[in-house]
Amino acid sequence: MAENITSIFGCNVFNDSVMRNRLPEKVYKEFRKTVKTGAPLQEEVADVIAECMKNWAMEHGATHYTHWFQPLTGVTAEKHDGFIEPDGNCRAIMSFTGSSLIKGEPDASSFPSGGIRATFEARGYTAWDCSSPAFLKKDQGTTVLCIPTAFCSYTGEALDKKTPLLRSAEAINKQALRVLRALGDTETRRVISTVGAEQEYFLIDKKSYAARKDLFITGRTLFGAKPPKGQEMEDHYFGIIRERVSKFMHDVNMELYKLGVFAKTEHNEVAPCQHELACIYSESNIATDHNQLVMETLKRVALRHDLVCLLHEKPFEGINGSGKHNNWALSTDGGENLLKPGKDPQNNTRFMLFLSAVIEAVNIHGDLLRASAANVGNDHRLGGNEAPPSIISVYLGDELGEVVDAVVTGREASVKDKEEVAFDVAAITNIDRDTTDRNRTSPFAFTGNKFEFRMVGSSASIAGPNTVINTIVADSLRKIADRLEAAGDVEAEAKVIIKDLLTANKRIIFNGDGYSKEWVEEAARRGLPNLPQSIDAYPAYITEKAIKLFGENNVYSEVELKSRYEIKMEKFVKTTNYEALTMLDMARQEIVPAVGDYVAHLAESKALMEDIGVDAFVEKEQLAKVTPLYKELYQATDTLDGAIKASHAIEDLDEQAKAYKQNVITAMDAVRAAADALELIVPKDFWPMETYADILFYQ
Repeated sequence: MAENITSIFGCNVFNDSVMRNRLPEKVYKEFRKTVKTGAPLQEEVADVIAECMKNWAMEHGATHYTHWFQPLTGVTAEKHDGFIEPDGNCRAIMSFTGSSLIKGEPDASSFPSGGIRATFEARGYTAWDCSSPAFLKKDQGTTVLCIPTAFCSYTGEALDKKTPLLRSAEAINKQALRVLRALGDTETRRVISTVGAEQEYFLIDKKSYAARKDLFITGRTLFGAKPPKGQEMEDHYFGIIRERVSKFMHDVNMELYKLGVFAKTEHNEVAPCQHELACIYSESNIATDHNQLVMETLKRVALRHDLVCLLHEKPFEGINGSGKHNNWALSTDGGENLLKPGKDPQNNTRFMLFLSAVIEAVNIHGDLLRASAANVGNDHRLGGNEAPPSIISVYLGDELGEVVDAVVTGREASVKDKEEVAFDVAAITNIDRDTTDRNRTSPFAFTGNKFEFRMVGSSASIAGPNTVINTIVADSLRKIADRLEAAGDVEAEAKVIIKDLLTANKRIIFNGDGYSKEWVEEAARRGLPNLPQSIDAYPAYITEKAIKLFGENNVYSEVELKSRYEIKMEKFVKTTNYEALTMLDMARQEIVPAVGDYVAHLAESKALMEDIGVDAFVEKEQLAKVTPLYKELYQATDTLDGAIKASHAIEDLDEQAKAYKQNVITAMDAVRAAADALELIVPKDFWPMETYADILFYQ
């Protein structure tokens, strides 16, 4: 099996190895020059690459190609074109040119643009991202050549997730190199932001999915009473993986290996039916592409096993939701991790400078970091026991916390000797204790040589959060580089900078329990923003501070930022609207009639029993319980209906979003409360849908 994995790994990827073996040496060198330096790709070079790529794809069964891109929908998009072309003599040839490889023209008006494109302005462009290799997507006997691309409007504004991410990678590379040069590093040629994404997801039986209108329309359950057993026994986390799920995971891994994705870790998560897949670190751009492929593959392979993969952040109320822990670090092209503390972190000037830059960035731009992880699905998850709170803070752990405190107060840190964990069992060797614990309640935690941003939602692209992290850290590094380059004594100035930054930004550091009420109060005293819902966070994108930040670092223009704000607000409104309409439909078409049938059944049984002189005690008691809830549910649906119509009629987007938040969601909560209470009373034969127990404990 191990030999098989190594032999198939990357077999569906037109990677560097394939290009080196297939391309003429001169063409290959020109291509690598483009990737490394950004030099324009000459037309004749592109033609040779396109022909080689086409031949390779056809050898694997491909008849079509697509520019695979990531519009602002948050998912991927593709339009398939055949290699087939007429030869002028009524016959067909298979052709693929350099111009077709480099440039495509999807319809830009049908994707979210936030006002950048009007409906009648249809033209948009996709452009080949040379830094991310093409790959083959195989499914149901079909094979398509997928070419990763950026997507922009006719007038050049970015309409995708990839373009700003690539810009942010350039920004942090530029500023990090300035810092390294000032410190005397003349060898590093590039600094790379690396990411490892942990993907959480739920697996449920396809029959259960098909039987629940809320699941197949919204991706989450809008109704559902708590089952007799949930996750309280903590027996699912890291538990034995069921055979059916294990086979699914195996197939997912094989698919991902063929696509060159380093799927590494898999296990059961906390909630029933919840699982996780984590990948090895790679460049942020590649990691983003790979995470999109992971999500696509999970959903596609699940169907083969008569399962459905749910990527919604909170598919089931009352149990853990799903996140996507975004592990971010900085590395040089020589493989050095710039966030590795070493044995003596206090005197590791380079590490302390980069650590200080991150701390300052998160402190100044915590609102942006929060906004980057915000979506309507995540609103249901954040702050629960499985997710960090909506207040951004940085966790450093005991050792680094002591170092920071020592720097601020001007003393030497008290560094503990390395400790061991002893099991006191002869057959078990003592193991080294890590220098710091983990803090699951921290949204932005240092975990040894990287920062783990735990706030990102399971359905989200990681492009947005990493674009923000790259940009805010780049901006802090820019200010550090300015000071170092102007200094006469660089080493002395570096120490001053470190102390200045840690002193000025220490309010963001918090190593305690992020779930506690005391922390909410303490965070308010520190002046840290608390943005509990997505529409509270989105305005961070359009502040003067944000516009200046992204503009100076050439990541987003003001127009692009405002478009993303509008798109996010619209998505909140549209998602809440269709969820509310789905709830209304299910309540009126399924639950109310079913409860009505049960009430009629009780009334008929009561009358029959009384006719024969039998005490209908149970029927009377049940009617007394059900009837008020039945009325409450019916009236709550009318209230919800009115709230939807009133909110939908508001023309101003900001006011409309507030109305959906305050009125529609509140009305939805009331409908659910009544329905869930009825579910616990109404017999299963009458209840119109599968319950949580049916869904979560399938065999």
